[in-house]
Amino acid sequence: MTLSSPAVIATPTSHPRITAIHPYAVWVGGRNQLIVKVETDTGIYGWGESGLSGREKAVMGALEHFAEILVGENAFEIGALWQRLYRSQYFEGGRVLQAAISAIDIALHDIKGKALGVPVYQLLGGKHRDHVPTFASTASTRFDTTLGQAQSLADRGWTCIRIFPDLSDLSTFEPRDHIGPTAAMCRDVRAALGEDITLGIDWHHRLSVAEAASFCQRLPSGTLDFLEEPIRDETPEAYEALRRMTNIPFAIGEEFSSKWDFRPYIERDIHQFNRVDVCNVGGLTEAVKVAAMSEAHYVDVMPHNPLGPICTAASVHLGIAVPNFSWLEVRVESDGIYALDPAEDLFPVQQTLNGIVYDRPEGVGLGVEVNEDHAKELSFKFWNAPMLRRRDGSVTNW
Repeated sequence: MTLSSPAVIATPTSHPRITAIHPYAVWVGGRNQLIVKVETDTGIYGWGESGLSGREKAVMGALEHFAEILVGENAFEIGALWQRLYRSQYFEGGRVLQAAISAIDIALHDIKGKALGVPVYQLLGGKHRDHVPTFASTASTRFDTTLGQAQSLADRGWTCIRIFPDLSDLSTFEPRDHIGPTAAMCRDVRAALGEDITLGIDWHHRLSVAEAASFCQRLPSGTLDFLEEPIRDETPEAYEALRRMTNIPFAIGEEFSSKWDFRPYIERDIHQFNRVDVCNVGGLTEAVKVAAMSEAHYVDVMPHNPLGPICTAASVHLGIAVPNFSWLEVRVESDGIYALDPAEDLFPVQQTLNGIVYDRPEGVGLGVEVNEDHAKELSFKFWNAPMLRRRDGSVTNW
């Protein structure tokens, strides 16, 4: 019996070493985007993005610290570098540091994909699907426009649609006043769009447990397919209490900044959709681990994607590479609602929708390029999310 010789696999003669990290916090459309370039001694570079909107300056400070650790390191050792950054101080983790790690991690995947001549999803285990399904959203402005916007999205082909409560008042929000009208709006949208549409609502953690329960009790069974972020997420026990009072699937996790944040929700079967954000959770390295933990409990990944083309591209590669995937959030132009500025001058190469899906990327790396000269021309603007108060003057959530 003759055994054939093993195939010889070509490998790079030297791995790229990190030489510099350049963050750009720039105003694009209606918010800042913090995009990060990681350069190497081979001339190959990668782009990443941070997701901590409204606190970009804090993340840039963290990136300055991390540059001192990273310069000179092997850019291919993505997992080890993740651990080094996470453990580089006694006080591990946190949203600021994880947002910085996220941007670097995504950029390192971009570098490695380019160096090896493969798309990033190949670095994550290869493809599970040929395209990434998406869901689209109506605006978060007025009750009287939601039905028309939802119908417009359905007419354009979307089969998963998310709606919002009325947020036309950006100074005052009284939760109890919104429960009845929002429930009526949900019933109207379901009746108009029919049973074949997957319908969800994002409360953006504006309710208490009692208020969220009151809202759910006003909905006939089958009205909603998912309830996103109805309450704040610091206390899993609070979500467990709400779980006992409703059978609507929960979509939670866009604020989580590590697999440890997701762990109690996954292990205690509290929720059904993980709103993992690759630009906040710790990049693709951590997002893949969250997806694997979720798969063991039959929880689907439903990525948060409110930023720019780099976040979108990283999320598309994640969606191609993990088995337990539902929909990717997408912001689209439909009657002027919830649209993302494509910023083609800044991102001349980026992922684009094919109808209601993103096709599997064919190029190397992330598949996004940045006009760095234009980035240098753009400015940063200080911005805060609406700081809502109740009528009695107390602070409430946006």
